[in-house]
Amino acid sequence: MSRETVADGGSSEDRLAREIEHGRKIAANAETVWFWESPAGRRRADRRAELFVEHGGLGPGRRALELGCGTGVFLERVARCGATLHGIDLSEDLLEKARERVSGLSNVVLDRGNAEATPYPEAHFDAVYGSSILHHLNLDAALAEAHRVLRPGGRAVFAEPNILNPQVLLMFRFGPMKERFGVSPDEMAFSRFRAQRALERAGFADVKVEPFDFLHPSIPQAWVERALALSRALERTPLVREIAGSMLMRARRA
Repeated sequence: MSRETVADGGSSEDRLAREIEHGRKIAANAETVWFWESPAGRRRADRRAELFVEHGGLGPGRRALELGCGTGVFLERVARCGATLHGIDLSEDLLEKARERVSGLSNVVLDRGNAEATPYPEAHFDAVYGSSILHHLNLDAALAEAHRVLRPGGRAVFAEPNILNPQVLLMFRFGPMKERFGVSPDEMAFSRFRAQRALERAGFADVKVEPFDFLHPSIPQAWVERALALSRALERTPLVREIAGSMLMRARRA
């Protein structure tokens, strides 16, 4: 059974209220809005979960926090590694969906609260991870909080949209496209260069931020594995890799 706590927010009340309203608005079909329900979308989610487990060093006996857990898409996948997981989200509506998804998982705990000011003690987790959450937040505040709750040597791993990707740029910068793609009023993607500087400002060591993922969620099922192989080749191609759809952020608390 999951338990829930409520943490006080530490940033603009108006912004938090807009995020809560956005969660309410999309909760009924959030996975579709976020492109996780198509065959390619599910494969993208699988790969992200694999990266969180790998780079977070997760497994039995480890404890991890997922920031912005939403409807539990990644909690469900990451939980298979055997680690104890806490998922925190501001939206009660999204958490209701997460409860349904993870109800049978004894190693998952759900908490309602603000990822910029969590209810957890310092040095509590072995890893903090999240998918497409930091661009909803005050980046510096969220990373400072992730650093605070990590134990020394703990790992931070985040997958974020890459603002240098043409579609991502269009989604976030062109007003009429924001609603079509389910973008909330305040979220804004950023570059890997900004991500690197923010991780360093937060006090992290071994910082590495790399563009990844050219697998578009609209790819038909029959082409998914071939498209994934091509995606991985493009991720290794200089210059081209800079316009990948996402970036993988990795760092360690010294």
